[in-house]
Amino acid sequence: MSTRDEIAQQALALPPDDRAYLAELLEQSLATGEFASPEIAAAWMAEIERRAKAYEQGEMPAEDWRTVMSRLKARQIASEKQFTSENNGR
Repeated sequence: MSTRDEIAQQALALPPDDRAYLAELLEQSLATGEFASPEIAAAWMAEIERRAKAYEQGEMPAEDWRTVMSRLKARQIASEKQFTSENNGR
């Protein structure tokens, strides 16, 4: 078994919150501002075009960015509080 496989097995044996932490670290290490593959870039471009067309045709409403950011910040705070309360029992 390769070292990579051993590490993967060890990571999968971790509790869910530790796996989530590790997954976030790994994701951040891969974030380059570019897509992982041309297929993913093409899929996102198609989705962007679909949403723009839906908006232009009145099928999808728009929201003010301040409203969206407030909602996202509230979700983040709630998520952080839940994570903290779940991990205080360890």
